[in-house]
Amino acid sequence: MRILVVLICSLALVSVHGAQKQEDKSKQKKQTQPAQQASQATRQPTGARAAKKTPNTSYQGQNARNAQTSTAAYDAQKAKKNQTSTRAYEGRKAKQGQTLTAASEGQKGKKNQTQVERQAAKRGEVKEGGKRGQTPAATQAGNRMAKSKAAAGKPIKPQHFNVPKQPNTAKAPSVKFQQGKRIEGSQNWQGASYTVFRNYTPQWHDQGWWHSHHNRIVFVFGAPYYWNAGYWFPAWGFYPNAYYAWDGPIYAYNNLPPDQVIANVQSALQQQGYYRGEVDGLIGPLTRGAIADYQRDHGLYETAAIDQPTLQTLGMS
Repeated sequence: MRILVVLICSLALVSVHGAQKQEDKSKQKKQTQPAQQASQATRQPTGARAAKKTPNTSYQGQNARNAQTSTAAYDAQKAKKNQTSTRAYEGRKAKQGQTLTAASEGQKGKKNQTQVERQAAKRGEVKEGGKRGQTPAATQAGNRMAKSKAAAGKPIKPQHFNVPKQPNTAKAPSVKFQQGKRIEGSQNWQGASYTVFRNYTPQWHDQGWWHSHHNRIVFVFGAPYYWNAGYWFPAWGFYPNAYYAWDGPIYAYNNLPPDQVIANVQSALQQQGYYRGEVDGLIGPLTRGAIADYQRDHGLYETAAIDQPTLQTLGMS
């Protein structure tokens, strides 16, 4: 009996203990659920805030990018506008400067032209009505041609001129002997009258040689010339230090010596306005220039030398 009671009591205690343990588990479960709900509730706002923050952050980034793009576009547009304005301003300024320069040059040119016209009017080179006539060179050539036409057909009688005894070497410098030299341009002078110029080369010999080969030798300004086939030539070497103003043939006009031939040509060209120097019997640069001008105006070869066609055109034959 006692044993039965003990068993009953033990069962009762086990039952009570199991019920209490089950009750404790129920309470613990109930307590855990609110905690989890609280934790979820606590985490849910954080996620929500994160969810809310993410659109704000995207919006702000987009706004920042839009602002940067707008600013860059505005700056680029402003820079482009400034460049366009600057280029337009510089273009207008350059064009204005060119216009002013052109206007200034035009005024200067007009002023200079007016001054030239006034000077020309003083010289009698401006026609009536204020129109400028020919240039001085053309006028001089016209005047020379007019005088030349007036003298055409009139033979010029040879004269004897009192030329200086000593040459003016400042106006007619001496030339030097050059072995084998040819007269420049003579290869282009066609016709028998210019053969002597095409074939001429200076020769250097002593006095004995010259006397043995040429019977007629004259002295001009102390320099010897020999006569051959209607022309006078310098006798190089006869006097080693002899003075010659030109190395080449001189046409023997009317059997005159070289200095008198030259003086007669100078006088004729002087009367026709070609020669403005002194009648000194020297065929220096000034005389040769006057001869070349005459030859050019009359359609002759510009030999700048005293040749037969030139003297015939002058009326000296």
